[in-house]
Amino acid sequence: MSNIDIILPEQAANIGNFLVGRLLPFRQKRSVGPFVFIDHMGPACMKDNENLDVASHPHIGLSTLTYLFDGAIMHRDSLNNALEIKPGEVNWMTAGKGITHSERTPDRLRHEDKYLHGLQIWIALPKDLEEMDPSFAHIAADQLPVWQEDGVTYKLIAGEIAGKKSPVPTHSKLFMLEIKAEKNATVDLVDQLYGESGLYIVEGSIKNQGHTYEPGFLLITQDAHLCTFEIAAGTKVYIFGGEPFPEERFIYWNFVSSSRERIEQAKEDWKAQRFPKVIGETGFVPLPERKV
Repeated sequence: MSNIDIILPEQAANIGNFLVGRLLPFRQKRSVGPFVFIDHMGPACMKDNENLDVASHPHIGLSTLTYLFDGAIMHRDSLNNALEIKPGEVNWMTAGKGITHSERTPDRLRHEDKYLHGLQIWIALPKDLEEMDPSFAHIAADQLPVWQEDGVTYKLIAGEIAGKKSPVPTHSKLFMLEIKAEKNATVDLVDQLYGESGLYIVEGSIKNQGHTYEPGFLLITQDAHLCTFEIAAGTKVYIFGGEPFPEERFIYWNFVSSSRERIEQAKEDWKAQRFPKVIGETGFVPLPERKV
């Protein structure tokens, strides 16, 4: 990846009963294009008495993207969607003016040993769509564009790149690309990317301008048009980014907005339980008390 501007180490973060590696946001970099939050979940081996249980919680002003490598998550939301997310599928939920959802280990796995590994991502909405009606889309693994070049397999998870378009219903110009190498190769994405871009290594290693990078670091460049690197056999990386918004985005807990006042309103709405409810859920995650 040419012209790397920032190298950020993955940081451990606690999301209740589960530790994740947080890639965004960082003090040095709050967003990459419209991407404002990325958690790397796992890889975790969970015993028969350990489960993912994130009770009902709200969102505004963003779309969430869940993409699993291993395991399963049961998604329920206030639009009455209830389905199990499996590896390779894309779970895309647009909060807009407000949505509530829960994420739990499916019933079929709650009493056995299991693995969980994947990415959870937030993508800010354009200012004029921050208050749009909430929506939900679930894209099957075989609907995503996949192509191969010189022993490297590319999968377009979301957005547009290289003349290809993912069926995920995004709301701004962005891309999220999975790259897997069967053999040592050179990846050349010059003039394919746009805006800002970040690269995260899940497995293996890449080399750029004499430097070798391995899992645990997020590489960021503000010149996405220059993207060439050597990739080792058995490596899996994700490149994501796009055109950044002109306005700053504020984040408090699960709320994203270009307006601090809107976030304050969302906080009060959640305290008073004015958000829509998730059918079948009785508990909820309380609002944390901290500054925006």
